[in-house]
Amino acid sequence: MESRVPASAERSPALLQRIARTVFRAFGWKSVLAPLPGPQGIIVVYPHTSNWDFIVGVLYELCVNLRVRWIGKHTLFRWPLRPLFVRLGGVPIRRNQRSGFVDAVLAEFARGEPMWLAVTPEGTRSRTSSWKSGFYRIALAADLPVGLGYIDYSTRTIGIDTYIKLTGDVAADFARLRAFYKDKRGRRPENEGDIRLQQ
Repeated sequence: MESRVPASAERSPALLQRIARTVFRAFGWKSVLAPLPGPQGIIVVYPHTSNWDFIVGVLYELCVNLRVRWIGKHTLFRWPLRPLFVRLGGVPIRRNQRSGFVDAVLAEFARGEPMWLAVTPEGTRSRTSSWKSGFYRIALAADLPVGLGYIDYSTRTIGIDTYIKLTGDVAADFARLRAFYKDKRGRRPENEGDIRLQQ
């Protein structure tokens, strides 16, 4: 069966899209998007090592005409930027209030509306020894496909070209993730986190 990007997940081409594509070309960036395999899913974005990732990511969304939701630290959503970030799909969270987060996200998916949620599993731009487990638990509980998103500064390529289904076998799943991301480099490679699940 042919897969396609659900219409509700797309943005209509507009002036902003043309501007974003012009900026990408001017700075030598390439964008890649394989069709989404369904109306709902998780997009893992790795590596995340710089504030520039957000700007490049927003331009990418405009370039490929894709609407995603994303999670950000609540302190980012202050006036006057809050309305803009919410419009861009932002969902503020408090990192010190972990309880209930997974259930809240699962409840959103259970509503059945089209939604692709982008997450940076490192949870920070600094180097970490593991990935946070929220995306993994959500994808398994809701049986969601996971898009492997990347911002590769070594080739100036940003994209989502591979989708996987997690199996619940952590060792096997993370071996696949490490294999996929082994040649992807962040803006600050020294800050790339280890691809292993937080225990």
